[in-house]
Amino acid sequence: MSSILIVEQILNGLQFGVMLFLMAAGLTLIFGVMGLINLAHGSLYMVGAFAAAAVAGATGSFFLGLVAALASAALAGAIIEIVVIRRLYDAPHLDQVLATFALILIFSEGTRWFFGSFPLFLNIPQALSGPVTLPGGIEYPLYRLSLIVIGVAIAGGLWLFIERTRIGIQIRAGENDREMIAVLGVDISKLYTLVFALGAALAGLAGALVGAIQSVQVGMGEPVLILAFVVIVIGGIGSIRGAFIGALLVGLTDTLGGVFLPEFLGLFMEPGAAQKSGSAIASMGIYILMGLVLIWRPTGLFGARA
Repeated sequence: MSSILIVEQILNGLQFGVMLFLMAAGLTLIFGVMGLINLAHGSLYMVGAFAAAAVAGATGSFFLGLVAALASAALAGAIIEIVVIRRLYDAPHLDQVLATFALILIFSEGTRWFFGSFPLFLNIPQALSGPVTLPGGIEYPLYRLSLIVIGVAIAGGLWLFIERTRIGIQIRAGENDREMIAVLGVDISKLYTLVFALGAALAGLAGALVGAIQSVQVGMGEPVLILAFVVIVIGGIGSIRGAFIGALLVGLTDTLGGVFLPEFLGLFMEPGAAQKSGSAIASMGIYILMGLVLIWRPTGLFGARA
């Protein structure tokens, strides 16, 4: 097995992981602070991707597309928090699930009506196109490497924001005792809107960044949403550090399992059976990982112990 192939797939897994982190970070903040199950988070990922593709296509600027993705997803998040989500904080989780599932349908059909059913394409900016040569003579796409750097930088910035700023302290306090911080004079409604808009903006940014290496299409957020829930369960609800570690574990498990499990089983089985069995086991890999983590630590890797 080529060492170059191994390094390339590890980098692919890291790139996938940091993009999952952008989705999962907002989701874990919303769930941890508000206690809300938000199935519509994947729709905000889709909104960011479509906004980026539309603006980049109209202006020719990928970076203006990223700004549009952040702004549109944050605005959409703030609007649905004020109009819909605010009424669900004290509702049973089933009501939250049904209401946010309805939002998925509204966003999907609204996007289809506005942009049509055909996928859009977002071109990689010229400055980030082509390969870059890494130590050892490994060539790797510059854009994918940039995604890893951007994701790690955002993770660090978000951790500093949550741990070192006044608003971050309020967010962490709201996670532990929302009634107490309201008594102390914090406007809990504005804080919730801010948290929801921040989570939406991160999801929209992830959608825009991934949109340059995949097609931008209606429903693109739902498969990623499932993986994001797996990430926050593994990492621990409400933990940014847990979301980051969990996202990397899921990204590497999914990527490396899909590539190397069929090859490993091919040492003991016929090629056709090895490919079939390896693909099946690899598709279950992240859920097996989640089960093992929960057996060892039911609250997740960095979740608070009950």
